[in-house]
Amino acid sequence: MPLGNLIWRRRLSNAALLLLIGTAMLALIFLVYQTLEAERMQRERSQLTADILEELERVDTAALNGETGQRGYLITLDRRYLEPYRQGSEQIDPALRRLRELMGDTATTRQEELLDQIDALSKAKFSEMENTVMLLEDGQLLEARRAVLTDEGQETMERLRRALDEMEEIERELLADQAAETARIEGRVLPLLGMLIALIGISILLGSRLVSSAARHQAEAAQALELGEARDRADLLARELNHRVKNLFAVVLAIVQMSAKDKPEAKEVTDVIAQRVRALLTAHEVSQGELDRDLASLETLIETTLAPYRSQNQTADVHGPEVLLPAKRISPLGLVFHELTTNAVKYGAWKHGGTIDVSWEWQGDSIRLTWRESGVPIEAAPERKGFGSLLMESAARQFGGSVSREFTPDGLVVTIDLPQAQNTPNLATTPPAP
Repeated sequence: MPLGNLIWRRRLSNAALLLLIGTAMLALIFLVYQTLEAERMQRERSQLTADILEELERVDTAALNGETGQRGYLITLDRRYLEPYRQGSEQIDPALRRLRELMGDTATTRQEELLDQIDALSKAKFSEMENTVMLLEDGQLLEARRAVLTDEGQETMERLRRALDEMEEIERELLADQAAETARIEGRVLPLLGMLIALIGISILLGSRLVSSAARHQAEAAQALELGEARDRADLLARELNHRVKNLFAVVLAIVQMSAKDKPEAKEVTDVIAQRVRALLTAHEVSQGELDRDLASLETLIETTLAPYRSQNQTADVHGPEVLLPAKRISPLGLVFHELTTNAVKYGAWKHGGTIDVSWEWQGDSIRLTWRESGVPIEAAPERKGFGSLLMESAARQFGGSVSREFTPDGLVVTIDLPQAQNTPNLATTPPAP
């Protein structure tokens, strides 16, 4: 094949790879934006509901104060009872106006009907109370008592309270519906984030293969070049792609962090996403340690993951035979070790002064790795699985193995099985003798 065609195919493959990674980035941005928007709408709905319930309470209080003052004045003829009546009269109209302003264009048809009922019943109630007070002021005590004994005012008050109660119930239902919608949107975060992480991992793998294929075709097309020049060119291409992938990771991290810049309430969510993207970057850097082969050291991957948190007070013992992992297993395994390490810092051994022991051994043609935390008494296993547990199970499916957890009285024990996959490089260059 002519050299020009090879170069054109390589450029086309590079463009397709960058398009794939760009699509993953856009999906990630959309996911973060949609989650934050749903949480914002729920907060606004909660605040609006709280304000509406407060105004409904003011309407009810104003009517109750007015009725208390009216009845007290009627029974005792003590003008001091007119004070709560006047306060209720002054409060009712502002409360009704504020209630209509809060409802605005968002009110349902039933809410608009209830608003009209509450307005009419409130005016009717205060009109009835005002008439009674005026009769008492004119000295017509019998007429005033006869007007009260008709039960018209009591019936109006009962209808007003029923309307207020129904309005409150509708508002609480609307708030519950918004909370359910937010929960539904947040429920899509886990599978979508898992898909994005898998897509980025696949992009890294395709990039590695693309570099290898480009180097091989260039070496075949230019037979006059020395083998050393071909290796230098492949190394240069690999480093260039590695640099681009790191830049893309940096862009993803920046977008995630900027998405929460003006939303402090979302910082916890974006910090967790950023940590997991950094774990992918760490795994990628380990897989790029030796550019001349598509393998990386299991011990190096573990040591690199533990390094940012290790100290004199947070110790870990890592030991096992030399094991070289295929590149496609590096990213999912890196995510598993990242979850175990951060959990140890936040909740496990390293938070409570304990230690971590990581060991692995051959069992037939497979590797069994044991992550053991000690010095952290555990009374009972968690009742539900968190996102970290789901992420580790998803990663285990990607590298073709399994992850199991056991909560012992002395701490957490995690067992990871790495089977020998077919048609892939061996887990180790020299398996132990039987």
